Amino acid sequence: MDNIIYAVIISVIRGGFYSLMAVGLSLVFGVMNIANFAHGEFYMLGAYFAYCGSVVFRLNPFLSILFAGAAVFVIGVGVEKAVFVPLRVRSKKNWLMNTFLLTLGISIIMQNLVRVVVGNRNYGLRRGYFQGNMQIFGMGISNDRIICFLISMAAIVGLMLFLNRTRLGRAIRAVSQDATGAQLVGINLGFIYSFTFGLSCALAAIAGACLLFKDPATPIVGLAPLYKSWFVLILVGMGNVGASIIGGIIVGFLETLAVDWLGSGWMDVMSLGIIMLMLIIKPNGLFGKKGVKSAVE
Repeated sequence: MDNIIYAVIISVIRGGFYSLMAVGLSLVFGVMNIANFAHGEFYMLGAYFAYCGSVVFRLNPFLSILFAGAAVFVIGVGVEKAVFVPLRVRSKKNWLMNTFLLTLGISIIMQNLVRVVVGNRNYGLRRGYFQGNMQIFGMGISNDRIICFLISMAAIVGLMLFLNRTRLGRAIRAVSQDATGAQLVGINLGFIYSFTFGLSCALAAIAGACLLFKDPATPIVGLAPLYKSWFVLILVGMGNVGASIIGGIIVGFLETLAVDWLGSGWMDVMSLGIIMLMLIIKPNGLFGKKGVKSAVE
């Protein structure tokens, strides 16, 4: 029973971080129809900025994570204006494939720029953000895991409230459902696209900043989180923001079971196996509708 409880706790915590990455990826796909394969690099930048905030500027952990999210939000807006605005003007066909190729190129460029600027050295926290353990059902879970998980959940809840309760959030949802109709009622598509892309990048950066205690900042630290977030999106359906939370927990639970039963080497095999079955049996995902692009919910 103790092993089952521990597996559930670890699955929820692990899935929470996957959900935060997947929500950002789902948001930009649902609103802008961009398959962002550079999402992991914004996770990477979040880790580097959190290291700067914590070690260089001596900020407290919460401010370091907030600093990382804000800095990468600005970078994301700049990337959208510099890259996707010209592409949107010139590319009328094959938009999804063009964005896939473009973001793949952005990913490679960003990784190598980081190598040129800071090198391949690992930048991590020697003692983590928060010292000590927290007792949950008699089991010790590190404070870093618990508090950073709560920060991730707070970011997701904040995003959902923003999308549903604010005028700007409702405008983003309107664009995701019908961009032409939204433009006809006076919504500025250019602003919505830039803001949405920046927000998506900020969510990835917060995930990278939260996990700095576990995964040091390196040029390729975002690759594994990128794969996990795509696992979640394929599982629940592309563009479905709300369901990404459930999908993250499911993927986290599958990986925990694989590690406990088969060993750590089978962790990705389990996830990939489920994703392959999902693509064959229900290619639109658990919560996707056949023939309909999922809207931001």
